[in-house]
Amino acid sequence: MATSGGPTRTDGIHQALRADILGGRLVPGERLKFPILADRYKVSVGATREALTRLSAEGLVVSKPHQGYLVRPLSHQDLAELTQARVEIESLVLRLSVLHGDVVWEADAVAAHHLLERTPFRVQKDPDRPSDEWSRAHAAFHQALLAGCGNQRLLDTARGLRQEAELYLQWSVSFGNEPDRDLPGEHRALLDAALARDADHAQGLLRDHIAHTAQLLISCASDQPNPGLPTR
Repeated sequence: MATSGGPTRTDGIHQALRADILGGRLVPGERLKFPILADRYKVSVGATREALTRLSAEGLVVSKPHQGYLVRPLSHQDLAELTQARVEIESLVLRLSVLHGDVVWEADAVAAHHLLERTPFRVQKDPDRPSDEWSRAHAAFHQALLAGCGNQRLLDTARGLRQEAELYLQWSVSFGNEPDRDLPGEHRALLDAALARDADHAQGLLRDHIAHTAQLLISCASDQPNPGLPTR
C-alpha cells in the first residue's frame, strides 16, 4: 500500500499510459481495454479505469459509445478547432504573464529555456520523433512562459489545450525537420520578448508559432484537410 502522500497505483499507470500515448507506443484511435491494460501494467482494473478517466479529462483519451476508451483520434477538424482555441487563449495567457509575471517567473522561464536548448531533440533508437526528454523540456518551457498569468482558470485552460496538441507533435515525422524553420530561434525570440516585457510582440510571436506548427501537423491526420486551419 502506498504511504500517505506517496504515489498510488493509479498514479503509476496514469503516468505510464500518458508516456506511452505521447511516445507513440499507443497510437491515435487505438482501443484501450481494461483487462489488457491491467495485465500489461500489472495493476487492477479499477486503477486502470481511474487512470483512463484522468487521461480523458486531459484530452489524451476519449470515451465513445459501444467502443469504450480510445486514444484520441487525430483529425483535421479537431486540429483546426484546437489551434483556433490555442491561438486565442494561449496568446492571451502569455500576454498576461508578460504584464504581471514577477522576477521568479522570469528566472523560471530562463531556466526552462536553458534546459530546452541543451536537451537532444532526437534519440538514435527513435529518430523519427522528438525524444521524450525534449518533449518534456518543450512543454515545461511553454508552461513556464505562461505561469505568470495570475488567472488560474485561464492558465489551466491553456495548459490543457497545449497538452492535447502534444499528440499531434508526437505524430508528426516532419516536426523539427523543416529546412526553412528555426525552431530554437522561435523559442529564443519568445523568451526575449517576454523578458523585455513586450506583451504585444510576445503575443504575436506565439500566435505565429502555434499557427506555423498547426500547418505542419495536418499531415498527421487521415481525413481531408480543413480549410479553417490558420495560416501564417
